[in-house]
Amino acid sequence: MLRLTARPRLRGWPLLAALGATQTVGYGVLYYAFAVYLTPMAGDLHASTATVTGALTLAVLVAAIAAVPVGRWLDRRGGRAMMTSGSVLGTFAVLAWSRVDSVVELYAVFSVIGVASAMVLYEPAFAVVIATVAPARRADALLTVTIVAGFASSIFLPLTGGLVEAFGWRDSLLILAAILGTVTIPLHAIAVPLHRGHTSTDRASDDGVRRSIVRAALRDRGFWLLVATFVAQGAATATVAVHLVAYLVDLGHPVAFAAAVTGLLGVMSVTGRLATTGLGRRWSTASVTAVVFAVQAAAMGTLPLLGNSRAGAAACVTLFGLGFGVATIARPALLADRYPTTGYASVAGALMLPITIAKASGPLAAAALYAATGGYPAVMLAVAALCLTAAGLLRLTP
Repeated sequence: MLRLTARPRLRGWPLLAALGATQTVGYGVLYYAFAVYLTPMAGDLHASTATVTGALTLAVLVAAIAAVPVGRWLDRRGGRAMMTSGSVLGTFAVLAWSRVDSVVELYAVFSVIGVASAMVLYEPAFAVVIATVAPARRADALLTVTIVAGFASSIFLPLTGGLVEAFGWRDSLLILAAILGTVTIPLHAIAVPLHRGHTSTDRASDDGVRRSIVRAALRDRGFWLLVATFVAQGAATATVAVHLVAYLVDLGHPVAFAAAVTGLLGVMSVTGRLATTGLGRRWSTASVTAVVFAVQAAAMGTLPLLGNSRAGAAACVTLFGLGFGVATIARPALLADRYPTTGYASVAGALMLPITIAKASGPLAAAALYAATGGYPAVMLAVAALCLTAAGLLRLTP
C-alpha cells in the first residue's frame, strides 16, 4: 500500500484547496492559454494555424505516453517530488515557449510541456487524493478538485487575452510562467504528502504487489470494458468540443450565438459533476455514469432534428454538457473501487493512453466523415452512437 507521512491536517481541505489551485493554474497556462496564442504565434512564426495547432496535439500525445511511467513513479514514491518537479519543468517550458522562433522549436517546447502536464495535471492529482483520502470521502474530494479546476478556462482565456493585448504574446507568456511557478511549485512542495522512506525489502515488496495488481488489471475483462467505454466517450466529447460551433453555424445560427451556446458545455460540466456525485450516494457510480452517457447520446442524436431553432440547439447542447466532465470524476472513482490503491496510478496511466489517443484522433475522424458525407448530421449521429456504446459497455462492466 502506498505509504505517506502522517500529516493529518494536510490530508483534508488544505490539500484539496492546494490541488484545486494548482490544477486551475496548470490547465489554464499549459492547455487553455494556447487558444489565445494560436493566431499571433502563427503570424509570427509564418506558419498555418493547422501547423501551430499540431504542437498542442503533440503535447497531449506526449502526456498520454508519459502517463505510464509517471503512474509507476507515483505508486512507488508518492506525489510530492513528481508534482513539484513537474511544476518546475512546466514553468521553464513556458519561459522557453515565449522565445521560440520556428515551428521546430515550438514542437520541441510542447514535447516538454506534454511531459510536465503528465506530471502535474489531473491524473497525478487524482492519485494523490485516492492515496490520501479515506474511501468514504473520495467522491467528494475528487469533485472538489474538479469543480475548482473547471473554472480554468473561464479565468485564463480572458486573462491571457488581456495580457496579449497589453504586452504581446511573448511577454505575456513570461507573466503566465511567473504565475505558474509562483502558485504551483510551493503548493506542490508543501501540501502534497511526502512518501515515507522504504527499506529495500519494503520497496521490493511494494513493487511486487504493484506489478501483480497491474498484471491482474490487464487480464481483467472489466478493465478493457472500461478502456472501451472511456475511449468511445472521450472521442465523442472531443469531437463535439471541436466541431460544435461549425455545425451550429451550418444550421444557420450566427457565430456569436453558436459560440455562446457551445460555452454552455463548460458550465453544464460542473452541474453534471455535482449531480453525478450526489446521485452516486444512492446508486452506483457506474449506473449513474451510464445514464448520463445515454442522455448525451439522445442529445446529439436529436440535434440534427431540433438544432435549427435556438431553443432546440440550446436544449441539446445543455443535455450533452451534463456529461461533458462526468468521465473526469467517474474514471478515478471506478478504478479506485475496482483495484487496490497500491497500483492505482499505474493502472490509471495504462487506461489514459488509449483514451488520450482517442481524444486526439476523434476530431480528425469527424472531419473526414464530414468530408465524405458532405455535412455534419452524420458526424453528430456518430457521436450519439459512441455515447450510447459507452453507456452500454459501462453497464456490461462487472
